Amino acid sequence: MSNERIPGIDPDVGPSGEGCAQCLAGDGPGWWLHLRRCAQCGRIGCCDSSPSQHAGRHAREAGHPFLTSFEPGEDWFWNVETGNYYEGPRLRAPESHPREQPVPGPEGRVPEDWQEHLH
Repeated sequence: MSNERIPGIDPDVGPSGEGCAQCLAGDGPGWWLHLRRCAQCGRIGCCDSSPSQHAGRHAREAGHPFLTSFEPGEDWFWNVETGNYYEGPRLRAPESHPREQPVPGPEGRVPEDWQEHLH
């Protein structure tokens, strides 16, 4: 990890919440497989394997090139423009959703046949 500023990554911005903002607001089926965090604005969205793919869509539409995992124990950055993984700075806490939050999630909204809805 480096202290050097990387365009598209703002380590001072915190996450927007503990789950995908759009799924929780009722956009799509309302559940996710994994969560991603926009490294520029902090928006939490669902991964590209999730039914709604909100994180990747946000990054492309907003022109925010880097997403990072919002899963416990993961610290990678992915550039949506290049399709490559990168190392980056430590972001403002929290760095993941709560460990007790189930994957997939959120609790009570995931269908029994969830595997059949993944991309």
